[in-house]
Amino acid sequence: GPNIRRPETTIWMDDINVLHHRCLLNLRRRIRDIGDGRPAQERYMRLQKDGDTLSYQGNSEEVGCYVAGHPLSKGNCYFEVTIVDTGVRGTIAVGLVPKFYRLDHQPGWLPYSVAYHADNGKLYNGNPVGQQFGPKCARGDRIGCGIHSENIEAGFTTVFFTKNGKEVGSVEVPVLAEGLFPAVGMHSMGEEVKVDLQAEWFLEEDDSMMMVDSHEDDWGRLYDVRVSGTLLEYVGKGKSIMDVGLAQARQPLTTRCHYYEVEIVDAGEKCYIALGLARRVSFLRKEWLWTTSHTPTLNRAESFLSFVFAVWPLPLFFHIVVYQEV
Repeated sequence: GPNIRRPETTIWMDDINVLHHRCLLNLRRRIRDIGDGRPAQERYMRLQKDGDTLSYQGNSEEVGCYVAGHPLSKGNCYFEVTIVDTGVRGTIAVGLVPKFYRLDHQPGWLPYSVAYHADNGKLYNGNPVGQQFGPKCARGDRIGCGIHSENIEAGFTTVFFTKNGKEVGSVEVPVLAEGLFPAVGMHSMGEEVKVDLQAEWFLEEDDSMMMVDSHEDDWGRLYDVRVSGTLLEYVGKGKSIMDVGLAQARQPLTTRCHYYEVEIVDAGEKCYIALGLARRVSFLRKEWLWTTSHTPTLNRAESFLSFVFAVWPLPLFFHIVVYQEV
């Protein structure tokens, strides 16, 4: 009847159900907040941050490191760091790291991190031992770092670095599910940088590749090859295996323009046509094709990759079609 009192245990269970419901709502709200991309907390240690300026605050024996709050993505795939002061040693590192990277290590020292170090021009790719990569950087230089996001979902991406707007080199690195976060490391008194997480980078006109309307000026070296518009014609003697015709393009391949095609218009008698990549050479010899390494290395700055076309020994024609990635 109406005067019957509900057991205390039932009331207690009702309270538990209410608490459980509130917890579920709070969890859903947090998941929604993460999905909405609300600002995440940046992390740094032994550094002072004033707006977009970072300055080293350690004792020159301990590393100071900054990690941005958001990873690079398709919509924001590049950032830059301007060196305001190199301090005592100029041990400034710019690169990408996992979200919870240890702040007492330079970027690039630990697995799943990569960085370009200003003091020695070396690339550190998940290893405290660096590899020679590019030029050293000094006060006033801008070091940029970006990714090509088309392969991120496959678990890897190409990370490239720039100095003062010009590409230095690139390297392919694995990517954790959380992504790669912009990072800056410092290691000596007086070091100071400005960070631009919204920077953009475009190929300068000097770095543009040969396009469909290629002419003689687009070729850096020609040997027994004649250029006519977009056609290359072998004009050598064609009497022996050493009578090689060579054409090397003036501009190298880069991470932004990394592909070319050759359309064979006339294959000649036996279609002795070879195409590939090689370092830039200051002269051409007949035996050059047989003595030059054919292994391209995009992640080393000293490897200047060029288009190479070799044709021998019979007359032939082919048409150059080069596509630039947008």
